[in-house]
Amino acid sequence: MQTPARTLLAKIWDQHVIARISDDTDLLHVDRHLLHDLGGSRGLLDLRNRNLPVHNPELTFATPDHAISTARGRAGTSKVGQELLAGLRTETSATGIRMFDVDEPGQGIVHVIGPELGLSLPGCLIVCGDSHTCTHGGLGALAFGIGSSELTHVLATQALIQRRPKTMRVRFEGRLPVGVTAKDLILALIGHIGAAAGTGYAVEYAGSAIRDLPIEGRLTICNLSIELGAKMGLIAPDEKTFEYLRGRPYAPEGEMWEQAVAAWRQLPSDPDALFDREVVIDVEKIIPQVTWGISPEHVIGVDGRVPDPSEVTDHARRAAIETALDYMGLIPGAPIAGTPVDWVFIGSCTNSRLSDLRAAAEIARGRKVAAGVRAWVVPGSETVKRDAVAEGLDKVFTDAGFEWREPGCSMCLAANGEVVAPGQRSVSTSNRNFVGRQGPRARTHLASPASAAAAAIAGAIADVRTMGS
Repeated sequence: MQTPARTLLAKIWDQHVIARISDDTDLLHVDRHLLHDLGGSRGLLDLRNRNLPVHNPELTFATPDHAISTARGRAGTSKVGQELLAGLRTETSATGIRMFDVDEPGQGIVHVIGPELGLSLPGCLIVCGDSHTCTHGGLGALAFGIGSSELTHVLATQALIQRRPKTMRVRFEGRLPVGVTAKDLILALIGHIGAAAGTGYAVEYAGSAIRDLPIEGRLTICNLSIELGAKMGLIAPDEKTFEYLRGRPYAPEGEMWEQAVAAWRQLPSDPDALFDREVVIDVEKIIPQVTWGISPEHVIGVDGRVPDPSEVTDHARRAAIETALDYMGLIPGAPIAGTPVDWVFIGSCTNSRLSDLRAAAEIARGRKVAAGVRAWVVPGSETVKRDAVAEGLDKVFTDAGFEWREPGCSMCLAANGEVVAPGQRSVSTSNRNFVGRQGPRARTHLASPASAAAAAIAGAIADVRTMGS
């Protein structure tokens, strides 16, 4: 009898089932558990207080990222941040968990170091107490964020009860136009189908444009799955994936590598696999994107105009636009390009990898940050920082007037006073533009690294296609 066609999600999910709980819920084995400073030490302390050991410390990895300052010497780390870091050091040492500490190779934003170290592998089930764990799906992993009680459960059992999600496939078809990046693709998708469209789904991204993307671009696509409402985002592994992972510190070696690649080649969705929802996006119609409001779905092309609520008939939608415009201080119907900015932030688990910094540096090279604009570049990891310095990218940025910072989450979540001042406007390469995300009453516009660099140089939201390199 012919085996039914299966999706990438189904193949990974079924390989991890320990026990069936109900028709749609299973107990799953966890391959990698990633910890960071906000929740990791608390989860480990909770286990110690219950006299429970960590079930598989060798499958658990930790790094400080959220609560540490990115100032030189980490001088700005708050008292709370220092306590969280000290707790993570103490508890990981006591339990035998590998921690990549401050200024040590391997330290960085947890969703940057997982792929670059080869901790994140195709077919793995990866969890972390952070909603952007979906990032690791760019390598063909099943990765998702978990809450604090789930974090403790995984530490104690190396397993987790999960309800199987529905499946959505988004096909990005066509060749990327000039100036359009992975960040623009995913923002355009969220704007097209809405920030709640992925709720209850695992989203598989496919199509010719996805196959053409480098791995770091695929990680960016999957990173914003949670902004689509989806807990999980996946991209099938291929030869690019294997080449990216080959030789990384925690990737398999020798005969084990050959066996792993053979298994990974079986993971892509079968050609006739069925999905609960299909979406097709023509990427050749996409231009550089920028958000105008307080949700990632509030996004337009950089040549567009701010929405006018008077032209919207639906009362709830009109009210939502009015609320967003009031918070953002924008004029209905005005062009978004030319909107003055006070801050530019290039960083976060979305866009702080080496390729992101290269793209921004190409715009910054030989230019100067506009008067009155503060612009930061925050590498995603120690490895990214060291590689960027080796290429001279740090000097490109500092010569242009950007501030070069230490690796961490930084202004993405407004920790350690790394905030946009009330009423000031930021162009950010991060993933969230919610009210207060970058500081109380801060106004955030999401964009790609190149577009953010263009805004820093122009002193206003700008079309990167007009700036060249």
